[in-house]
Amino acid sequence: QAQLVESGGGLVQPGGSLRLSCTASGGIFSTHTMAWYRQAPGKQRELVARFSGSSTTDYSDSVKGRFTISRDVRKKALYLQMNSLKPDDTAVYYCYSYYRGRDHWGQGTQVNVSS
Repeated sequence: QAQLVESGGGLVQPGGSLRLSCTASGGIFSTHTMAWYRQAPGKQRELVARFSGSSTTDYSDSVKGRFTISRDVRKKALYLQMNSLKPDDTAVYYCYSYYRGRDHWGQGTQVNVSS
C-alpha cells in the first residue's frame, strides 16, 4: 500500500528543536519533488520546505535559516530539522510526494510550540 507516514512531532518549548521524519512505502518516494507543508488552526495549508529537484531546496521565508529539509534515498525517508522553534510554528506538519503524476500526502504530525 502506497503511503507516507510522518513521525517526530510533539510539544516543545520556544527556542527548542524537533526533527520530523517521513517514511515512504509502496513506491511513492520521489528523488525529485518532495516537501513538508503545515496547517495551523484556522489557516490554509502552506509550504514549509521542499526539494524541487534532486538537490534543489526551497524554504518559506518564515522558516529560512531555522529549518532544514533533507532526505535519505536509501531509506526512502524525508526529514525536517526544526531549530529555534517559535509559537507560530505550531501546526500539523504534512509530508508530500509528487510521483508519476500524482500527489501523495501523509496523515500529518502535530507540532506544538509552547511554554
